[in-house]
Amino acid sequence: MKKHLFVLILITTFGQVSAHAADQWSKQDSESLTAEIENGDYKTVTSVLVYQRGNILFEDYFNGADASTLHNTRSATKTVASMLVGAAISDGLIAGVDVPVTSFFPELQPLKNPDPRKDEITIEDFLTMSSLLECNDFNNFSRGNEERMYLVENWVRFTLNLPIKGFEAWVERPNQNEYGRTFSYCTAGAHTLGQVVARASGGGLDEYANQRLFKPLGITRTGWQRTGLDKAVAAGGLGLSTRSLMKLGILFADGGAFEGEQILPKRWIDESLKTHVLAGRGMEYGYLLWKKPAQINDRDIMTNYMSGNGGNRVVFLPEEGVVIVVTKTDYGSRGMHEDAERLVNDGILARLLPG
Repeated sequence: MKKHLFVLILITTFGQVSAHAADQWSKQDSESLTAEIENGDYKTVTSVLVYQRGNILFEDYFNGADASTLHNTRSATKTVASMLVGAAISDGLIAGVDVPVTSFFPELQPLKNPDPRKDEITIEDFLTMSSLLECNDFNNFSRGNEERMYLVENWVRFTLNLPIKGFEAWVERPNQNEYGRTFSYCTAGAHTLGQVVARASGGGLDEYANQRLFKPLGITRTGWQRTGLDKAVAAGGLGLSTRSLMKLGILFADGGAFEGEQILPKRWIDESLKTHVLAGRGMEYGYLLWKKPAQINDRDIMTNYMSGNGGNRVVFLPEEGVVIVVTKTDYGSRGMHEDAERLVNDGILARLLPG
């Protein structure tokens, strides 16, 4: 018989038990959620963890995964690139989000498809998926589509050589909305941000991440994807355990702090969680993270989350002190993100948050 690892409350490591957390989440909630997952209600789930204000309320593993599994959460780990940009700015390695990206790669000049607007593309443009480069992973015809990038060796060169995009009559231009940006999902830009951090730190991206982010969080096991030039990939696919993903979420839930230590500046976390661009279909976008309103028990809340192919998701609700980790392996399948959203909203938050 499968041994379940779900936990109602955890006192050690994450602090004292809160009466609110204990009252709101019950053993019956844990058992019901596990039964729904095992029933296949949310397709192929490999792990779920629910944390609130220092307590792990639920933790369980499915379909061959366990607490030691390094999950490939695909683009969910793009958010790590944003966290490292924030760390590098805090450390004085990068002057700010308004620094032009091309300034870090002078050896790539002259660029293909030259245009003076390329030299005006900033770090923030890539953080918000709103640069003027013709790069759209949701469009198979886009010259910047990630599948084309994977076919070449130098991914940064691929990115910066892209042409400036045009705006079809049915696409909103940056100056036509309150945020002054137009969203275009671009994996190439996220990877390039990682190499900006690597250049700024003077070493490899993985070395800086281990020293500045993972070691302070007690994360000792990671699985980086690498390019043909042996560069660590910031665009996704970073293998992390469920609890490691939880720790990243705690930084967003607790203003950049973990167990009393300030790992990232609170102002960076606050800026990351702001809406910087409208992402379509009711979604908004911060700094390499998604935002979407939800109604839970007749309450209007904003869910903030890291999201990746397969239905992988790390959700953080700072006002509630909540972090939810969902790992799934339904890669490329229809409804994968909707299944994850139902699991988070209906399976977990409806049980966790009072009406």
